[in-house]
Amino acid sequence: MLTRDILKKVRQIEIRTSRVVNDVFAGQYHSAFRGRGMEFEEVRHYQVGDDVRSIDWNVSARYGQPFVKVFREERELTVMLVVDVSPSGLFGSAGRFKLDLAAELGAVLAFSAIRSNDKVGLILFSDTIEKYVPARKGNRHVLRIIRELLSHAPTGRGTDIAGAMQFLNRVTRRKTVCLLLSDFQAAGYEASLRIARRRHDLVPVIVADPRERELPDVGLIEVHDPETGRRATVDTSSRRVRREFAAKARRIEEDRATLLRRMKLDHVEVRTDRSYVEPLVAFFRRREARA
Repeated sequence: MLTRDILKKVRQIEIRTSRVVNDVFAGQYHSAFRGRGMEFEEVRHYQVGDDVRSIDWNVSARYGQPFVKVFREERELTVMLVVDVSPSGLFGSAGRFKLDLAAELGAVLAFSAIRSNDKVGLILFSDTIEKYVPARKGNRHVLRIIRELLSHAPTGRGTDIAGAMQFLNRVTRRKTVCLLLSDFQAAGYEASLRIARRRHDLVPVIVADPRERELPDVGLIEVHDPETGRRATVDTSSRRVRREFAAKARRIEEDRATLLRRMKLDHVEVRTDRSYVEPLVAFFRRREARA
């Protein structure tokens, strides 16, 4: 892809996602991801509606009128977008690839973060670490992250979620909000997720396509696995083939859901054939309600 084409696409995503962030997610991201705590800022006169529990009784007694303590949230968070760029992301049956959806969703989350004065970083991975962008603030930095998401050509052929989590733990000394965007077409990552969950605020974001759940009845088709290179001819007109494919996909989803539930990891699922706004809003609201 030419540089000019990339810059044009970056601009399009910036315009589209900025509108979503401003109109839909204003305040919800901030409420969903809390700062590290509260610190004392000042004492001021009591106003109607103030919580009586915040009254500073010592100061009030000294001046003969009520004063309240005001606290400020220690806000600055570090958000790491850990994005799966393995070849399986170059699949999509609804007008866009899974990787394109992950890039746009990453832009939404990054813009939401900087509007809350948080730092944002990026880790791109396949079966190796493809790219690491340390966390920083600012609009220009977010635009760089979007460019990396759109233009990076992966060298790896597989998906190593465990390796990505191990790399995250090496490069981040403090607790981060880790947004793990992947189709989770991998195995052997359970232990690494458990370790990452203990150190960070880990949020799995599952990027899916409807054709990964059920096959259409279109006769004989040739399928190709871009990560293993394997090819096969499948008779989609067979009810048995379609039924077995759907059953296997359902077992994989159920096993993953059970694993995340056992780890008490709240996750988001987005699909190439649907808007990501509704599941993301629902996730923010769940987080805010628990907080």
